[in-house]
Amino acid sequence: MKKVIGIALLAGWGLCFAQKTANAQEFKEHVSKQFQVKPGSVVAVYNINGSIKVEGYSGDKVMIEIDETIKAKDEAELARGKKEFKLGFDQKADSVTAYTAEPYDTRPHQHWDGYWNDNNDHERRYYNVILEYTLKVPYNANLRISTVNGGTIEVKDVTGSLKVNNVNGAITIVNAKGTTDARTVNGNLTVNYLSVPPDASNYYTLNGKLEVTYPANFAANLQFKSMNGQFFTDFPDTEILPTQVVVTQNKKADGTRYKLDKNTQIKVGAGGKLFKFETLNGNIYIKKQS
Repeated sequence: MKKVIGIALLAGWGLCFAQKTANAQEFKEHVSKQFQVKPGSVVAVYNINGSIKVEGYSGDKVMIEIDETIKAKDEAELARGKKEFKLGFDQKADSVTAYTAEPYDTRPHQHWDGYWNDNNDHERRYYNVILEYTLKVPYNANLRISTVNGGTIEVKDVTGSLKVNNVNGAITIVNAKGTTDARTVNGNLTVNYLSVPPDASNYYTLNGKLEVTYPANFAANLQFKSMNGQFFTDFPDTEILPTQVVVTQNKKADGTRYKLDKNTQIKVGAGGKLFKFETLNGNIYIKKQS
């Protein structure tokens, strides 16, 4: 079967090719998109089912490849999925966003109740769409990416700020430089930096190992919280800081109330900005780059 791939510049729509498998309950499609962007633009991907891989390069375009698979219980539901499901791409002056547009909008702050329901009669859908994203972005792009089910997130050679969220999957970030907010549930979180992030960063995993590697000149205040885990570091110059006291804003008749912050804080080197690490079930490893 002849396959045709179309590439759209800027915010235009591209052509895509579709191939129907021998199984009538599955449909596959590949989509290619390309956007010219300014230095330091935000690149956002809001996925639900499937993995996201992002790699930085020296160009000035965002190149997006998506492998889409629709699976359904029967031919009727498959036809419905092919008709209803739509990807969305939005480009503004300083950002590019890829998301699911129909039958729900996966962008933050959009109404989606977590089910494949029809907005009018809440009729249940019996098809599922899996999207596997692969992106190449300029080195200095700022990322805002997330997925929920059945996928991992991998980021490599992106030096801008990173906001990365996953549920039911791991996050791996390699050769980062930017301020980071990374969170996952039921997966390991692994981050490696080429240089110390310029601002305070946060790392969280509910059930998994949290491992972050910083350059040898790393200096910061670290805050740790774990219900069932331990903290390990091979940085030699560390100091446990006193328990923090936080003043509550609401004054009572019997005086100002104080609240003790029970999170453990450690100073590395000369100290500095606050980096927060939290797990429920899993150890925390802060490593010095060799």
